[in-house]
Amino acid sequence: MARGRGATDEQYDLLTAALIGVAVGVGTTLLVRRGPTGRRPVSPMLRGAALGAMWAGRGAARLGARGASWARDAGSELWERVPREEIREHVREYLGKAQEAIDDVVETELRDLRRALRRQRKRLGI
Repeated sequence: MARGRGATDEQYDLLTAALIGVAVGVGTTLLVRRGPTGRRPVSPMLRGAALGAMWAGRGAARLGARGASWARDAGSELWERVPREEIREHVREYLGKAQEAIDDVVETELRDLRRALRRQRKRLGI
């Protein structure tokens, strides 16, 4: 039964999505698991974020609307300096390389499985 190139692409897309999902899941698990000390590795970051939010709340209460407008202006200025297009290109390039690597591995595995299947058929006389 012959399949078109589109079906193969869909299988690779599905495999790519599954591998990315596994990587995200493993990363999340490593962040929220308890370490040898009994603490979670993400705890210091959460404490720092909570402390920063508390400081920001105190500062905003003191500065009022003037502080909010300053933060808006400073934030928009910083946002303009973020190289979004460069980041987009790097991510696109990284994902392309990852897909090529996955394609190579899948192709090698399929070739090995076909060889093993031929050996088994030959051994069974089929």
